[in-house]
Amino acid sequence: MSDKLSFEKALEALEKLVDDLEKGDLPLEEAVKKYEEGMRLSKQCKTMLEKAEAALVRVMNENDEETDIDEN
Repeated sequence: MSDKLSFEKALEALEKLVDDLEKGDLPLEEAVKKYEEGMRLSKQCKTMLEKAEAALVRVMNENDEETDIDEN
């Protein structure tokens, strides 16, 4: 899988991997590969969420500064 997936696509792929693993009918080697891919996707999603959160905080801080300037 590509690191260029959107958050939604990466989350969808992660959910599918979890479903596959929860069924419990995969050979061990395949289950380990899916687990590793799931961990990679989980990290990718976490990174994207952290970047989105930082962007929102930055915008909120910029808006607060603009509000403070307007009030003076």
